[in-house]
Amino acid sequence: MTTNLDEQSETVPPEASQPQGGATVSSRGGFLAKRGHLLESALLPVAWVLVIIGFGLHSPSTFLTWANFANIFGTNAVLFVLVMALLVPLTNGDLDMSVAENAGFVSMLIAWLNVTHHWGIIPAIIAGILFGTVFGAINGAIVTRFTVNPFIITLATGTVLLGCSQWITNEQTIAGVSPKLTEWTFGRHIFSIPIEFYFGFVIMLIMWYVLTFTPFGQRSLFVGQSREVARLSGFKVSSVRFRGFVIAGFIAAIAGVLNVGTQGSATPGSTSPLLLSCYAGAFLGLTTIQPGRFNALGAGVSVFFLATVSTGIELLGAQAYVEQIFNGAVLVIAVVFSQVIRTRRAASATT
Repeated sequence: MTTNLDEQSETVPPEASQPQGGATVSSRGGFLAKRGHLLESALLPVAWVLVIIGFGLHSPSTFLTWANFANIFGTNAVLFVLVMALLVPLTNGDLDMSVAENAGFVSMLIAWLNVTHHWGIIPAIIAGILFGTVFGAINGAIVTRFTVNPFIITLATGTVLLGCSQWITNEQTIAGVSPKLTEWTFGRHIFSIPIEFYFGFVIMLIMWYVLTFTPFGQRSLFVGQSREVARLSGFKVSSVRFRGFVIAGFIAAIAGVLNVGTQGSATPGSTSPLLLSCYAGAFLGLTTIQPGRFNALGAGVSVFFLATVSTGIELLGAQAYVEQIFNGAVLVIAVVFSQVIRTRRAASATT
């Protein structure tokens, strides 16, 4: 007598009798995919090492010194923090073009209150950070309430801030800011690197944690990928975007504090040239560490990769315009490359 189990075993198709081979092919494919992802994540750090080796071979006595690297890390601390300010809006799918002008105005406000109106440096710093945060909230409220293009709005509000900083100072530099601020930003050093770099490093770690491991970071990523899908899924899209602009304003204000502390003075428009470098660092960071998403660690690596290349170019005796061409070209390449990564991953996920 034949049992049902025997009948079932006799009718099993030949393909089903070879599960191990299919599992082996699948595991090999997964292993290769993981290796490819790891290689993609490490490309920029490897390129950074190669750049250091290249410039070091050309100018070992000047480039390969701890003083040079301390200078690279210290003098780019303001840019480092400004790039962190961009990450949440960019993750949400928004462009904030006002972060550089926000930082510049906060610098002017602190100097104006401290030097012209004789405020203590601590109250002046608090006022500056509050202003920068409120300014970010205003940007977010306009963009989300009226559903307007954030690129245009933040470009316009940033221009307003630049005009205001020129107005309150008569387009003059305000010097003589309290040396206590300079001491706690650029004056104190750890391993010969100004302490403001470590402030930026802490902000980077916080941003990395928030965007990678918290519900807010996951919501921001979901909103940035598809606002309509996020809305249909029950997410408060406007609220998430609004908070992104507030966070950007707060971190940009911190960059403004570091900027006035570094210089010991404030000049209208001093931070305006940093905007292109900010976006170059943010979009280049999209291609490394966590490719396909804006991430703090990748952005940090990108900032100092670009700074290393700029320093090397200067040591080679190149003209200033070479650095501008390089930064612009890097931004174009980073945007294109990041779009290629996103398109490829979307197609892979669909498959």
